[in-house]
Amino acid sequence: MREWLFKNRATDWEQMTNLPKALRGDLAENLRLWTTEIVRHTQAEDGTEKLLLQLADGGQVECVLLRDRVRRTICISTQVGCGMGCVFCASGLDGVDRNLTTGEIVEQILRLQHLLNAEERLSHLVVMGMGEPLANLDALLPALEEAHRPDGLEISHRRITISTVGLPASIERLARTNASYRLAVSLHAPNDELRNQLVPINEKIGLAAILKSVDNYFAVSGRRLTFEYVLLADLNDDPQHARQLARLLSGREALLNVIPYNPVAGLPYQTPSHARQTKFRQILEAGGVRVQFRHLKGDHIDAACGQLRRSQTSQPVVELG
Repeated sequence: MREWLFKNRATDWEQMTNLPKALRGDLAENLRLWTTEIVRHTQAEDGTEKLLLQLADGGQVECVLLRDRVRRTICISTQVGCGMGCVFCASGLDGVDRNLTTGEIVEQILRLQHLLNAEERLSHLVVMGMGEPLANLDALLPALEEAHRPDGLEISHRRITISTVGLPASIERLARTNASYRLAVSLHAPNDELRNQLVPINEKIGLAAILKSVDNYFAVSGRRLTFEYVLLADLNDDPQHARQLARLLSGREALLNVIPYNPVAGLPYQTPSHARQTKFRQILEAGGVRVQFRHLKGDHIDAACGQLRRSQTSQPVVELG
């Protein structure tokens, strides 16, 4: 059964032809293979595909397949909603409902694998979808191990990235597992005052504690750190912010991913101008920061976290700001 699900990409019991026919019939009648239903499947011209999945209890989560030359990267969710409260993110507008189970996380991976052509295979996995991954480590770590196993998808640890807003206790726990996954920390601000506004959970944590824990993770895992920075027009894209960010990351073996904001309907935040983005990048590079600007992918199919789920609901979006 594992071989059929992970290697042969079976979508139902009947396809598992080396199981006795009677057994296949019994399984089809008595054991539901998939616990989710695909509510919506959207595709973009750049090859990005997104699934909105309905869970057995009625909740909905999103997952994404991204194609980039030879890479086939999937982005999965860990929670229904999100409790971190980042003010610009669609995932957390309604708060967090619950954690996903290990099975529900694995099922996203397999559902996305079904979108591949026969000659394609999954190469990278990022846990950057809905929810805060480190708030659901108990379910996430076994799911990632399924993706890594030789009789699973055989995705290398170094090609699996866990994204977090920065929960020091959970980062320390992750370091103690000796799992060498890549860690991506969503900063979004170069100082606590601004970060408290954009990422409210930061008031209870602070950047110093986050950086201390990620430095320890790097020392244990040996994996280069990644920092994420969503660039918001007239909020965190000022030259002084770039200079502060360069000082904050100075001396660290890290890559900074700068992500121009993907606007969310009903929220007041906008994408910075090209000139503003260019200036921000020049200052970072002059400060010795290894930086890459991520291109928007799938912006015409609500590919940003939480957008597709929200577009399916009739709930009004609360105006913030």
